[in-house]
Amino acid sequence: MTRHPAIVVHGLADVQQALAARRPVTLLSAPGAGLYAGCLWWRSLIAQAQQLGPRLVAADILDCADAPGRALEALRIGQRIMVLAPEAPGRDAVAAIASLLGVTLLAQRPPALDLAQPDAARTLEDWLRVTGQGA
Repeated sequence: MTRHPAIVVHGLADVQQALAARRPVTLLSAPGAGLYAGCLWWRSLIAQAQQLGPRLVAADILDCADAPGRALEALRIGQRIMVLAPEAPGRDAVAAIASLLGVTLLAQRPPALDLAQPDAARTLEDWLRVTGQGA
């Protein structure tokens, strides 16, 4: 799915920390962030990330949980990869639209280091090294 290590970010401070290692990463929203933070918030955060580290944001993934309406909103504003739960009502319709647009719709989140977890800052470098070896 993504060949660069995924890191869960919750805001600009996490983005800065994720990019500080100067290695390409996949930025992943918190679970369900599309519902409570919104798609525009995510696109704005990613735009800031791309300004901070051009070429360091290899990909970004917005988690829309089980909300097809949020997934459609994300499609409308240009989100290229997102998570939508398999049990989401209307998922097949969203998947068909995503496919037509060349958007990747995931059924589950990729393995990722969540920067909100205790010790995440301490293990970030190891996570990038170990998971980035296949990149």
